[in-house]
Amino acid sequence: MSRARALWERVPGPVVDIVLVAVAAADVWITMWDRTRLGITLATLGCAALAFRRRFPLSVFLLTLPIALTQPLALAPLVALFTLAERSRSRPLLAGCVALTAVASSAPWPLDSFAEAGRTMTLIDFVYSLATAVAPVLFGQLLQTHRDLARRLAEIEEAREHERALHAQAVLARERAQLAREMHDVVSHQVSLIAVQAGAMQIAAQDPNAKEAARTIRSLSVTTLDELRTMVTLLRASGGQATELTPQPTLADLHRLVESSGTHAQLKGELPPTVGTPAQRALYRTVQEALTNVRKHAPGATAGVELWQDGDHVGVTVTNTPPTRPSLALPGSQHGLVGLRERADILHGTLETGPTTEGGYRVRLRIPLSTD
Repeated sequence: MSRARALWERVPGPVVDIVLVAVAAADVWITMWDRTRLGITLATLGCAALAFRRRFPLSVFLLTLPIALTQPLALAPLVALFTLAERSRSRPLLAGCVALTAVASSAPWPLDSFAEAGRTMTLIDFVYSLATAVAPVLFGQLLQTHRDLARRLAEIEEAREHERALHAQAVLARERAQLAREMHDVVSHQVSLIAVQAGAMQIAAQDPNAKEAARTIRSLSVTTLDELRTMVTLLRASGGQATELTPQPTLADLHRLVESSGTHAQLKGELPPTVGTPAQRALYRTVQEALTNVRKHAPGATAGVELWQDGDHVGVTVTNTPPTRPSLALPGSQHGLVGLRERADILHGTLETGPTTEGGYRVRLRIPLSTD
């Protein structure tokens, strides 16, 4: 059935209209009993009007209606009625057209012959004509409903495809944001430490070859940091809130972080083992970012890292003293503290940053004890 319908849809519309005009004309010529000049003129006009049934369905129906007066069962009015039902959504209009068709088909022609036909026979003809006129209307409405359902299904499928595309984009954005965060928190941290150590070696080295090697290492590290900053910016441009990747550091790794930070830092305080894993990661990343900023912007400064608990909340405070020498010109991504605030917001915590009265800087993170 679907194959037959597909073949039917391939037939051009004008060809179908020409065939219908020819068939309607043959039907009228065979069955029409009123072959007067008026009858032939009305029949010819009604059959020819079928060629324009797609553009003017109501007008074509009215032009074919006189044919129903000249023969008991005319094809042209039924075709016009089907086309009107296929394209119109007005139920009252269709009901009126069905009634007109039934009246025209059952009315005696000429009208002065009504007495000869009799009321009973006229009523029977009217009921028969009414049932006949309803059929093309039902088929036309069925075809219209089928098209509406097909269009609706296509819209639903298109909406689903769009939704799947949006979901894929959202997943990609989260992955890009997570990758940007990890690049900043891990890779940039290590490269900046290499740059600081190379700068210190360049100043302290006595051998010219060692000094040149340290300068090269520091130069390459600075260039790498600048490229990483650009990559992080591009990745974060399309990212949202990132999901965490495993494995991730915990509080057990804080001692090693502080010892390898390249600064004079001291870790104090302890936290209960009930601290959630997301909270541990947030505390670790806060200490990591704060110590990295101390190395970059406060050379020679000492830093204190304090873990503390305040009721149902835990936190960490990183405070450094003023720098003792000018800082190195290392590029920054400008996303470190932004990322820390995002982590704090996700965990329903707060992050406070700012200078101290002694000229140093303080970073303080406070988050709930238990986080999922």
